[in-house]
Amino acid sequence: MKNTTLCAVLLTAVLALPAAAKDVAGVAFPDTVSVEGKELKLNGVGLRKKLVFNVYAAGLYLQNPSREGAQAIGSEQLKRVRMSMLRDLDKKTISEAIVDGFKKNAKDKLPSLQQRLDTFTSAIPDLKKGDELLLTYVPGQGTTIESRAGQKISVEGKDFADALFSVWLGNNPVDGGVKDGMLGKE
Repeated sequence: MKNTTLCAVLLTAVLALPAAAKDVAGVAFPDTVSVEGKELKLNGVGLRKKLVFNVYAAGLYLQNPSREGAQAIGSEQLKRVRMSMLRDLDKKTISEAIVDGFKKNAKDKLPSLQQRLDTFTSAIPDLKKGDELLLTYVPGQGTTIESRAGQKISVEGKDFADALFSVWLGNNPVDGGVKDGMLGKE
């Protein structure tokens, strides 16, 4: 009985560890990044595919790694999604996908989020293969979107951050495989 308990404890400890540095579709994701002077750990990475095409690789960084989507979304901690484009995507395509994710995961809250969502999507540029988007939530400050072109905007509200991170980690994610990867389950 003691060996079974020990194995269960060890397995739980291993599952709670953050993912090690990873390479997905040629995109390197370091095991840690520094944001606001704090270290975020790579929680996991996912590969977004549409039909047979690789669209983007996405990494989730958290201060306190988690294998549960609701916990990662709802926690009041620094968090970041790093999206690296594996093909050219125009602003309209990216914006529509994010808006669709908001509709699927934050239906009843959408009226109070709409103006901030419009501000957010207006800042999304056309992206070329190799470009990146950094989506970062800082408690008490809000969510920033940064592109390689140097464009950066902030959107306030924890409710907005929760809805945004739900696009990938919510009950109705844009892609179940991406969700599992970002939560370190793949």
